[in-house]
Amino acid sequence: MDSRHGTVFATGDGRTAIRFERLLPHPPEQVWEAITDPARLSAWFPAVVDLDRPVGTELFFAVTEEQQRRFGMVDDPERTPNGRLLRSERPTVLEYEWAGEVLTWEISPTPTGSRLVFTNVLSDPEAAGPAAAGWEAGLEVVEAQLDGTPVTWDPFTRAEELAAAYE
Repeated sequence: MDSRHGTVFATGDGRTAIRFERLLPHPPEQVWEAITDPARLSAWFPAVVDLDRPVGTELFFAVTEEQQRRFGMVDDPERTPNGRLLRSERPTVLEYEWAGEVLTWEISPTPTGSRLVFTNVLSDPEAAGPAAAGWEAGLEVVEAQLDGTPVTWDPFTRAEELAAAYE
């Protein structure tokens, strides 16, 4: 599998996880902004959420406008929290729980920028392929944003293209 693709693996406790690693020519603070700024997240992240909260805060991951349009998904009208901020150590570690899954973003400085390691511990092992394709498509948008490259593709369509690599 291409190194751009995520690695699907079993965790020590028997769950399934996906891991991506990217070497980025940008400092950790810029990478942090790319994965936390709501305006940037709206271009690639599969939910609307405010991650600028104290650790331990319950979070509500809302359905995006694109998910509503494409798939007819609707939000919980009660906006019942469906996640929690577990760690937030700017600009090196961001970790949160979302609908039974744990997402961890680790950013470390390198001589030429940053190393980003993203791990998603899944609640449903059958979702590994589609989730990995979606995260890879999202990471492509993150990289384009960091590089100042216009995003001229749709991440949902790109995820569909990438899905075969994870079958």
